[in-house]
Amino acid sequence: MSLTVISTHPIQYQAPIYRALQAECGIPVNAIYGSDFSITGYRDREFGTDFAWDTDLLSGYDSVFLSRTSSGGANDPEKVTSRGLGETLRQLAPKALLITGYNTRFHRAALYEAWRGGYPVIFRGETTDHAKERNFAQSWIRDQILRRVYKGCSKLLYVGQNSYKHFKRLGCPDGKLIFSPYCVDKGLFNLDDGAHIKIRSEMRRAFNVSEDQLILLFSGKLSHRKGPDLLLEAVKKLPPETHGRILTLFLGDGEMRACLEKIAKNKPATKAIFVGFKNQTEIGAYYHAADLLILPSRHSETWGLVVNEALHHGLPCVVSEAVGSVPDLIEPNVTGLIFKNGSVSDLTAAIENGLKLTIDPKTRQRCMTKIGDYTVNKAAEGIAKAYNLIKSKYS
Repeated sequence: MSLTVISTHPIQYQAPIYRALQAECGIPVNAIYGSDFSITGYRDREFGTDFAWDTDLLSGYDSVFLSRTSSGGANDPEKVTSRGLGETLRQLAPKALLITGYNTRFHRAALYEAWRGGYPVIFRGETTDHAKERNFAQSWIRDQILRRVYKGCSKLLYVGQNSYKHFKRLGCPDGKLIFSPYCVDKGLFNLDDGAHIKIRSEMRRAFNVSEDQLILLFSGKLSHRKGPDLLLEAVKKLPPETHGRILTLFLGDGEMRACLEKIAKNKPATKAIFVGFKNQTEIGAYYHAADLLILPSRHSETWGLVVNEALHHGLPCVVSEAVGSVPDLIEPNVTGLIFKNGSVSDLTAAIENGLKLTIDPKTRQRCMTKIGDYTVNKAAEGIAKAYNLIKSKYS
């Protein structure tokens, strides 16, 4: 008897957890994917880039695809259909289901099939109340729906403090709640001190940046909601002696790239490099090269996994209060700084204060210690605990 995961497509941050569940926790895992587009290649709307993830998304656990892009399957999560899901579940006869969201029609169909088939559900999604503004009517309707959804789940996995508060606000009992942190696979990165020194030196030479200069890293989609324009405007407001030492490095792509290049050139001009989209195995070098990660998201940042990536590299972060991982990962003046959402002046001040962390020799270790409980194995352990409790109940 296995745990069956239901997801629209293989996701680079989730596949390592399923491998760990099977290898480290001894739980057989089957994944039902609606489509294979993240493996064969697709166009991400916000990145504005065609790509396929360059990491292994399928080994270490079993999987089945309800459709494939080569046969006309969807290449977008919103378009993935649930055709064949019910029959596939009956064939697999899982002990429990792990459902990873509720926003797409595919996930809603999965919740329906779970109810219809009487399968115990473990729910692990990006649950939060802060990411999107809603009026009273929208909030009330959402709350009524989610209360019913959560009541029908056997276990609810919270990925961080905002997720926990969301479940508690909707009346979910502590007996249903288990911690399964949001995480990235740090095994993709070379994180020891020797590698850090070597890679940092090589990358900064490639960018013609000396050690007394400073690199501010933005990693993500160049979209309005992510706020990369706020970063450039904030850098321009730094004192001239600080501004002159800074290179802003944009790792990622998207619709705002041309606009950002223009902003950087407008007086007072600021040094900026746009390296475009880089795949998972390529990004670590840029974190090693940087002095601060800046994530100035305006809204819809339910977590911000680039913060995880940065802290694993010992890189402190300056983030807006809209970033969902703030209560878990950002300890002011220790692992980073938090600034008022949308405020250029507040971001400028946070960058100035954040730069003080870059000269503290203890900052790197403090960042790596802070992220220590937000790992693939910890996430797998939470899911395993939920599964074993269900298994013992229904045995």
